[in-house]
Amino acid sequence: MIALYTLMEGVIAFFLIAGSIFALIGSLGLTRMKDFYMRLHGPSKISTLGVGCVLLASITYFSLLDGGPSLRELLITIFLFITAPVSAHMLSKSALHQKLARDPRTRGEPKEFQEDDEQTVEEAPQGDSKLP
Repeated sequence: MIALYTLMEGVIAFFLIAGSIFALIGSLGLTRMKDFYMRLHGPSKISTLGVGCVLLASITYFSLLDGGPSLRELLITIFLFITAPVSAHMLSKSALHQKLARDPRTRGEPKEFQEDDEQTVEEAPQGDSKLP
């Protein structure tokens, strides 16, 4: 029984260390990246993985302590993995909508940054329609 607790303590320590390393890398990415679009990747991707590892360690610890699965931490993990990508997507879409400046090293040209060459209804070709 003592060997099981020692093994589980090793697994918990691994998840805690891995989670803290991922969180550190995410926070360094947040401070080192040049523009908003690049900075969005650090917290949304790496830090989510770091918090997920810490929550896995918490699930393992409390499951071992209580003798059964810990539902609270599992629900927090599911909530985190659902809300973090959605919030990152909403932030990036609002930045694109506001045409927030980006670093010239960023590849690709989103259609939100291209010039608006929209035609009015009167100027737009109507096709073969017989309607006025």
